[in-house]
Amino acid sequence: MYTIRIMTYNIHRCQGTDGRIDPGRVLEVISRAGPDIVALQEVGDQLDGDQAAWLGERLAMKYYGPSMPGGNAFLSYYPLRAVRHIDIQEGCCLCADVNIAGRSLHLFNARLHEKSAYRRGQITRLLDENDGIRMYSSGCPVMFLGDFADSLWPVSQRLLSNFLRLARRPLWSGTFPAWLPLSGRDRIYLGGQLRVIDTRIYRSTLARRASTHLPLLLTVRVADPRNYSEVKGVKHRRMEIAPG
Repeated sequence: MYTIRIMTYNIHRCQGTDGRIDPGRVLEVISRAGPDIVALQEVGDQLDGDQAAWLGERLAMKYYGPSMPGGNAFLSYYPLRAVRHIDIQEGCCLCADVNIAGRSLHLFNARLHEKSAYRRGQITRLLDENDGIRMYSSGCPVMFLGDFADSLWPVSQRLLSNFLRLARRPLWSGTFPAWLPLSGRDRIYLGGQLRVIDTRIYRSTLARRASTHLPLLLTVRVADPRNYSEVKGVKHRRMEIAPG
């Protein structure tokens, strides 16, 4: 079993609840949490480049994306491969694969639309059998995470329940708005052999100011794909030299 810490965080272009754009606060929040991979949503294009590149450089993490201002991005200590975008109307989803000790983990980093009519179509698109989540629903580890933009869960829960399961959350699961988190719109869904070890929502004073969302951090174990046989009754003898 191999453990990895993954965070989902809508940084709202690094604009905090006080209206001030300050990537340094987002940087400090991520640094204190210590994730291995961060799925960012609503990444801005400030600081002579994009905010993901700025954050990645200071965290010593490699960044992937976004393809446009306000899009999604990954920061990772692990090399990601097959990084690609899935086109969903009025939203965005950045996908990538990461190798955890010989096992591929498929990541879908999404930001959905606040209107339920759009959101239903977006989830249906992401469940496509050709390039979406259902390609990996036969047992391969899958993590679908991000900002689901809903106050109530029935639509996404109903559509996803046949393929994925909602990751365990703290008793008080609100992440939005950061100053008074009443809605659990930032979530993580799992598929395949993933075991949740710990789930945390960072509610520090700094986190409440850094963005309109609070970050959600999940620690999971990925099953080792190799099989081991237990050998009993092996006697410890000295090695003998064979002639020739």
